[in-house]
Amino acid sequence: MKLVSWNVNGIRAVLDKGFMENFKALDADFFCLQETKCQQGQVALDLPGYHQYWNYANRKGYSGTAIFTRREPLSVSYGIGMEEHDKEGRVITLEYDNYYVTTVYTPNSQSELQRLSYRMQWEADFLAYMNGLREKKSVIFCGDLNVAHREIDLKNPKSNHHNAGFTDEERGCFQRVLDEGFIDTFRYFYPDRADIYSWWSYRFHARENNSGWRIDYFIVSPDLKEKLQDACIHTEITGSDHCPVELMIDL
Repeated sequence: MKLVSWNVNGIRAVLDKGFMENFKALDADFFCLQETKCQQGQVALDLPGYHQYWNYANRKGYSGTAIFTRREPLSVSYGIGMEEHDKEGRVITLEYDNYYVTTVYTPNSQSELQRLSYRMQWEADFLAYMNGLREKKSVIFCGDLNVAHREIDLKNPKSNHHNAGFTDEERGCFQRVLDEGFIDTFRYFYPDRADIYSWWSYRFHARENNSGWRIDYFIVSPDLKEKLQDACIHTEITGSDHCPVELMIDL
């Protein structure tokens, strides 16, 4: 089974940059989006064979997530059950017989770390939500987690230390996810692979120079370890400041 996750930085914008061609070529069973930046009724996608689920932020042109799947779920939930978080449309969870699939767009701590304290509360609450799910069934969650975990996960770790996405606090939160037993699937397969990123700034020719960050992930609960088949990052696909990431798993 193939799952793909992509922060599209505006679904309406990426539709004019080859989104449908890439969607068809990737041929995923689950296609998860973050930062859709649209409201209900603004986008109508013709995706034969797929069920579509969208979560919109209250604020127009902001945040938002979606999942397109060939497998109809038993149930769908939006958010994590906490109003202070759920108004931004950041989470969708699909339930199946033996597992959950969740897409998530983690809040950015923003310039000068204006939102770092909120981010820390989000991290604690989202991890509690994931742990609650995995008490019932296996869990796969994916998306833009807005953190580079280790120095190998970004081009310029020293100059970016203490910047949003590479603070000790954010990295510590990600480490806690791993300490709980969850698996960073790309690093499971490629623990030492460097210079592979999933996001590049639009400034300073960052993508041209491959001056990027790996901040998009597929994370799975430890009971799925033996079912993992491969993970990859599609650096060749353009259209957004992020590229798609992929997981192959036997479910």
